[in-house]
Amino acid sequence: MPSEGNEGVLLDGRALIPVEDPADPRIAAFRDIRERDLTGRQGRFIAEGTVVLRMLAAAHKAGGAFAAESILILKNRLAGVADILADFPAEVPVYVAEAPVLDGIVGFHLHRGILALGRRVDRDGLEEMTAALPAASLVLVGCGISNHDNLGAMFRNAAAFYADAVLLDETSCDPLYRKALRVSVGSVLSVPYHRGGAAVEMLERLSEAGFAIWSLSPNGETEIRDIPRSERMALVIGTEGEGLPQSVLSRFHTARIAQSPQLDSLNAGTASGLALYQMAGVMGRI
Repeated sequence: MPSEGNEGVLLDGRALIPVEDPADPRIAAFRDIRERDLTGRQGRFIAEGTVVLRMLAAAHKAGGAFAAESILILKNRLAGVADILADFPAEVPVYVAEAPVLDGIVGFHLHRGILALGRRVDRDGLEEMTAALPAASLVLVGCGISNHDNLGAMFRNAAAFYADAVLLDETSCDPLYRKALRVSVGSVLSVPYHRGGAAVEMLERLSEAGFAIWSLSPNGETEIRDIPRSERMALVIGTEGEGLPQSVLSRFHTARIAQSPQLDSLNAGTASGLALYQMAGVMGRI
């Protein structure tokens, strides 16, 4: 439990830094996060909630692609996250504020009282990521994914069904966007991913690496339950509404999910979950 010490408030021996003014320059990165997002700014991002904070702690501790810069906690939430905070190194500052101050900092109330500023420190290129994939691999590919809810759901599905990586073309939104990261329940921090480049070039690189590529479309030739097993499989999901471009559909295998003709398609999040479940089953992963 917190106690007073010479350095301020302590939590299980860790020094905490009280914040009493929303304009405090030390927490400037957290200010007005509803109105602006940190993605694209030196790889920095905002993590919200207990689950995502725990995922960030694990990623930081592992010394991989992500690190924490600072943490901002509502005072009455401290006891509930003490074990998570203990997993961060001592050099990561933990700021603490009362509810009115915290609301004044972030600009809205629904932040769960648990926020962290993170940074992506490892950015492998497509060649490096592809080369690092195991001999038996399952990869999810997003082309033109612009909805952050769907992108977050895709990462959550990738984690749930043992995908080895997520690849996104240059027209897809950033998975480190605050909402995408929250919807993914932190899976963006645990599933390796690469974002950038043209979709066709990315898929051709996977094909050269021995991947059987299955592009999902309502008019796909093969129903997903009939997709044959391959040692290396890639599922391709297109943008909401328009779906995958003809340049992709004409080059690779196409698959469909059987559904009512009253709807033209499923959203990218739902479709990726159903198809990944089937592929993971075929590969013996579930």
